[in-house]
Amino acid sequence: MSTPERPTVPAPAPPAPADGRGGAEDVPVLAGTGPDAERVRRFWSVRRIPAALLAAVVLGGAGLLLYDVAAVRAGHTAMSWRRELADGLATHSLDDTAVLAGAAVAVLLGVWLLVLAVTPGLRSVLPMRREHPDVRAGLDREAAALALRDRAMEVSGVQSVKVRVGRSKAAVRAVSHFRPLDDVRTEVEAVLAGGVRDLGLARPPALTVRVDRPSEKKG
Repeated sequence: MSTPERPTVPAPAPPAPADGRGGAEDVPVLAGTGPDAERVRRFWSVRRIPAALLAAVVLGGAGLLLYDVAAVRAGHTAMSWRRELADGLATHSLDDTAVLAGAAVAVLLGVWLLVLAVTPGLRSVLPMRREHPDVRAGLDREAAALALRDRAMEVSGVQSVKVRVGRSKAAVRAVSHFRPLDDVRTEVEAVLAGGVRDLGLARPPALTVRVDRPSEKKG
């Protein structure tokens, strides 16, 4: 006579920590918050207009020069602009004013193009924290200033607010028509500190708050 098999009882799960949270593998880790997270960088501008202008100038000059060289090879005379340019280069010395002015313009254009090539641009877009490695988000400065202005207007005693948001600083100027100015300034600073955190920027700007009384109208 065979004995019935005992049902298999699963092993009990390990107890949760005393603080009520799950184990280490149960704690969600947001992307971009770990020590090896990728550094959030600024957005790079496409700069279509400078690239299109440079391409048009190079293409037009190269095409015109190639056409003139081919015409000369075919037995025609060179264009007048190329003859005048060759004569000018042969007769003018390097210390001539026209040569120096042309060289200065060429250097300035080259420096401008190099600056455009190595700088990100899009200064009006502030990069936000990356909550997902495949998603990048940015916030326009005017939108950030508007959000902070709405927060400051909720403070009692504030009549009007002007906010200017830069890459590293946010300047706030509020006008209060009642309540002590120190109390209003303290409350505005506290409210805007929370507002800056809620913006989710990768580099939160430093706040500078100034509170004044309304200017008296003369006349």
